[in-house]
Amino acid sequence: MIMNMQFLRKISPFVYFLAGLFVFWWFFARPDQSVLNQDAVPRAITARGDLAGDERNTIELFQATSPAVVYITSIELRRNLFSLNIYEIPKGTGSGFIWDREGRIVTNYHVIEDANQVQVTLADNSTWKAVLVGASADKDIAVLKISAPGKTLKPIPVGESANLLVGQKVFAIGNPFGLDQTITAGIVSALGREIKSANGMTIHDVIQTDAAINPGNSGGPLLDSAGRLIGVNTAIYSPDGVNAGIGFAVPVDEVNRVVTEIIKHGRLIRPGLGITVANERLVSRLGIEGVLVVQVESGSSAEKAGLRGVRRIRGEVLLGDIIVGINGKPIAGLDDLRQEMERFQVGDEVTLKIIRDGQEFQVNVILDAVG
Repeated sequence: MIMNMQFLRKISPFVYFLAGLFVFWWFFARPDQSVLNQDAVPRAITARGDLAGDERNTIELFQATSPAVVYITSIELRRNLFSLNIYEIPKGTGSGFIWDREGRIVTNYHVIEDANQVQVTLADNSTWKAVLVGASADKDIAVLKISAPGKTLKPIPVGESANLLVGQKVFAIGNPFGLDQTITAGIVSALGREIKSANGMTIHDVIQTDAAINPGNSGGPLLDSAGRLIGVNTAIYSPDGVNAGIGFAVPVDEVNRVVTEIIKHGRLIRPGLGITVANERLVSRLGIEGVLVVQVESGSSAEKAGLRGVRRIRGEVLLGDIIVGINGKPIAGLDDLRQEMERFQVGDEVTLKIIRDGQEFQVNVILDAVG
């Protein structure tokens, strides 16, 4: 009997607590039975009506184009420190798109840069090992090839970028943060921008857009409202690495030219002068405005035209020719020269304005092919 009393004293506070909860529920939390309707049924659904025209266009565009967009995974090979076995780890991910039914895939160079292996996952979730056809670090463009059957590949429609207008609607499809098959919309915010490629070279005439572009979108297509490729998404401007409403795409006219050259030659063939030039840091230190010729390649058109590089005579180092103009356009530095050279083709003849030993004169040079 004493033990039972002690037990009751121990559990009394708990009993009081439960009783208090019950009283609170009964008076304050218990549903009001008068407002409950046991015969309630789900409300009738209001008919939505037709989708707006721009909604239908976006849906049709995504359904038609998304099968051409691929998920790219770059693979790095590492060696186990204990077993010395080689194993694979994902190095990074990005986007790309099907260029043709031969299995060629276009993406950014920086997406696959330094990768030991590359895998391409198609919209049907099949994954294929890719081989590198060729790349241009200067343009941040790479071409891969997979062995998927041609009937399963749907190439992306190619448009044009020369006639783009600021304000026209654009769409980006890609794999931001690994979220595959994502579409975002925006407008062409500006044209003629310049950005740096993976190797530090300037890419000119870049498209700026406010369509959301995030890490993982790189290499994916930028489309116009007709679903045509107008650019390759390549970079964002953001202080924290995520979309801030400023994205950039390499224009399709440039992409088409570069990809065609890579497929044909395995690399980008460009017109060149057959010279080696000084880096801009040295030129700046010497107080030179223009492009300083360091070496003239043997057998090149530049040698035939009589251009001179840096040379040593009787122990004295003499500066080479300084290129300050091409076909009447002033050349202030290496970027100017590269930009002007892109206007020409292999075999074209150009007129260089050079300074040699303080004297200014002109020479004609036939452009060579350089890789």
